[in-house]
Amino acid sequence: MGSNLEPVPITSQKHDPAWKHVQMYKNGDKVQLKCIYCQKMFKGGGIHRIKEHLACQKGNASTCSRVPHDVRLHMQQSLDGVVVKKRRKQKIEEEIMSVNPLTTVVNSLPNNNQVDVNQGLQAIGVDHNSSLVVNPGEGMSKNMERRKKMRASKNPAAIYANSEGVVAVEKNGLFPKRVDNHIHMAIGRFLYDIGAPFDAVNSVYFHEMVDAISSRGAGFERPSHHELRGWILKNSVEEVKNDIDRCKMTWGRTGCSILVDQWATETGRVLISFLAYCPEGVVFLKSMDATEISTSADFLYDMIKQVVDEVGVGQVLQVITSGEEQYAVAGRRLTDTFPTLYWSPSAAHCIDFILEDFGNLEWISAVIEQAKSVTRFVYNYSAILIMVKRYTLGNDIVDPSFSQFATNFTTLKRMVDLKHNLQALVTSQEWADCPYSKKSAGLEMLDCLSSQTFWSSCDMIVRLTAPLLKVLRIASSEMRPAMGYIYAGIYRAKEAIKKALGKREEYMVYWNIIHHRWERLWHHPLHAAGFYLNPKFFYSIQGDIHSQIVSGMFDCIERLVSDTRIQDKIIKEINLYKSAAGDFGRKMAVRARDNLLPSEWWSTYGGGCPNLSRLAIRILSQTSSVMSCKRNQIPFEQIVNTRNYIERQHLTDLVFVHCNLRLRQMFTSKDQDFSDPLSFDTISYVDEWIRPRDLYIDEYGNSDWMALDPSSVNTMLLRPLNDEAEELDEGFDDDEIFSCGKDSEDENTVEKLVNQ
Repeated sequence: MGSNLEPVPITSQKHDPAWKHVQMYKNGDKVQLKCIYCQKMFKGGGIHRIKEHLACQKGNASTCSRVPHDVRLHMQQSLDGVVVKKRRKQKIEEEIMSVNPLTTVVNSLPNNNQVDVNQGLQAIGVDHNSSLVVNPGEGMSKNMERRKKMRASKNPAAIYANSEGVVAVEKNGLFPKRVDNHIHMAIGRFLYDIGAPFDAVNSVYFHEMVDAISSRGAGFERPSHHELRGWILKNSVEEVKNDIDRCKMTWGRTGCSILVDQWATETGRVLISFLAYCPEGVVFLKSMDATEISTSADFLYDMIKQVVDEVGVGQVLQVITSGEEQYAVAGRRLTDTFPTLYWSPSAAHCIDFILEDFGNLEWISAVIEQAKSVTRFVYNYSAILIMVKRYTLGNDIVDPSFSQFATNFTTLKRMVDLKHNLQALVTSQEWADCPYSKKSAGLEMLDCLSSQTFWSSCDMIVRLTAPLLKVLRIASSEMRPAMGYIYAGIYRAKEAIKKALGKREEYMVYWNIIHHRWERLWHHPLHAAGFYLNPKFFYSIQGDIHSQIVSGMFDCIERLVSDTRIQDKIIKEINLYKSAAGDFGRKMAVRARDNLLPSEWWSTYGGGCPNLSRLAIRILSQTSSVMSCKRNQIPFEQIVNTRNYIERQHLTDLVFVHCNLRLRQMFTSKDQDFSDPLSFDTISYVDEWIRPRDLYIDEYGNSDWMALDPSSVNTMLLRPLNDEAEELDEGFDDDEIFSCGKDSEDENTVEKLVNQ
């Protein structure tokens, strides 16, 4: 991508569904669009051309080879709808043109005897000497001439009254624009009544529902309570089962990972959900109450073993859980029982613990507290928040992330990105004139944002933690299987820390924290084999590959391939891979090392090594972390509390549908999740950053949420524009980084930190 391309935020005013699947750049005065799936850049043609590209509709644009099936169907439906809308608009125009436009405009103004025609024309932006002022009694020829001039006008405006008597202005045309406020209010009242989260309207199923109702038109009959409990739920269960069956059909080729997600409800009940991951998606299998047994390794082993048996041991490459000791014990027993699979602690949780330990270091903790003093002040005064949003171009300074600990560092990075904007704010006359800036918290904010020491410390913290945050996003991403990237990501994180600090006694403090939390995964054969089999990294190594990685690859061959004859064939085929012989050495294959997913690269160019290719695809198709869907509104506890067997099965099916629909949407949606720090959904992660500094909330006299403009949010400029896994550089020649031995001087310090 050219260095002269500047990313441009896609504002909320762009309503076409295709805007969710592109990134926008500015090259001088020209705007270019980029498909987020195949990375193709479009220098012209507008959003309609992108839509044809995503819909795989040949004609004005090439077709996208990597667009998800549901997105392609959505774009096709949208294109079909454009044709219908054009016809409908043409019909409306013809009907409107049969009426004198000027009379329509004037009649739609408020009924006031003092209003004259000239005032009405000024209200709609038309000069009273304009050629639009025509005697209504003039002939048809002048009427036609007037229509042409109206159509040719580039920036006209029309005023008209809708069905509720509300005057509406259409700035982009002289034709009335439908105002759907009463529909939006009806939707709002319904969602408020049932207590649904605000982001319910972002659900693809909400969009499908609205489209289905609007396409039916007049005469639509809502489903009854009994229908929702009856045949609709029954059909939904079958629909979800069919989707899961389609996923299962790929497990023979890619294998799958069993994910064990333990969590606690608001009442303290411990529940465990079992999911299965493959590149086609994540599916919810079942959940169970583990309140009494969650600390027992024996019970955990029995539950996980039962799930592996139900899925089929031949399909399962690994079982991923949290890293607590009871799960480690159960995992070791599981691998003894099933010698052809691995137990893995969740990589995302391990990285989160690393970030927690970093945050416990005294100097980092002090900087975080300084930053919190700023955000707590900003997010409890609506006047200050509005001012900050204006200076930061709509960006929030708090950036909710994977967890509370990750949020600490994503927010520091956000503040560093907005440093000059924030400093411009506190040095402005507007800030000096603001009465809240004279409060003690306002003066503290001024001192903090004006302190070079504070910003220097923030810069260093960002340099130490940004690579770890990148690995965290890769590990927990649904965009691509993470197994081929985690090992390289941790290498890059250690490398960045070493470069930032230079002196061994300084960077070993942070390395030892990483080693302590990552010990099980650093030696994990699947991660080593994932690195070995990723052609981008494998062929970038000069000289011999580190023995630790080779040993991990051999371990995977012995464990995942039970037939010794196939094992021997794989060893011979590895030599062809190492020397880039046959199709591996083709120019296309060399170029594709950076462009294709590792598993796709093996599927395309690994035909000469069928046994190694089969193993590589299975390893590289796995995730590295436990994933879960949002659990709000899911009646897990009702199942446990219901004694009636029929109703319990009914609720079980409801949870089965609910979880799988959410997982399907999470896996197929390519929209970046920009969370509002003031949203209840993220409050557990950002509470320390936005809650008042004391219990005297009444001090915060200007906290009117209605004064805030939610449509001003703009975070596109501050989020990664490309797939971060693709940005992991080549070259792995530092043997010290591969070593994970702890420095004896700092080992006791690390133990104290992690046990706090």
